Order: sequence, then C-alpha cells, then structure tokens
Amino acid sequence: MTTTPLDTVILKELVETIVKAIVDDPKSVEVMEVAGKRITLLELRVAREDVGKVIGRQGRIADAIRTIIGAASAKVKRKAGLEILEW
Repeated sequence: MTTTPLDTVILKELVETIVKAIVDDPKSVEVMEVAGKRITLLELRVAREDVGKVIGRQGRIADAIRTIIGAASAKVKRKAGLEILEW
C-alpha cells in the first residue's frame, strides 16, 4: 500500500505541532519528508539552541515523539522514522 500525500501531511503536521510547543524559536522548526519504498523518514530541523530541548534528558523527549509518530504511522499503514537535525 502506498501513502497518499494527505498521510504524510498528517505526520508532518503532527511532528511540527509537538515540536513547536517545546522549542523557544518555533519559526525555525521545519519538517521534511524523505519517502522510501518501505519507510518515510521525517527530518526535523530546529535551531541549534533548541536541539537539546527536542532530544531531552537521555533522549526521552525524542523517544516519546518517535513513539507518537510510530502510532500515527501505523494508523496510515506506513512505517515512519524521525531524524533530528540542527540548522
């Protein structure tokens, strides 16, 4: 089954909404999609100062975001991953 553009838009907006609530500079948040045959990779870019806030202590916040993405991607029947990058 292939994803529709709406499916990836939902995942991107979900990540964007969560991260914008966490960071100090929400204007610098950007989520890009890299679609493969089996998995959709979401690349999250945030300001350098906000990387630690998105990752959290021992990666707990990043893991929680990945768990939410996993649940949402199961709903649209597509695997999705998250990669956190800095500007």
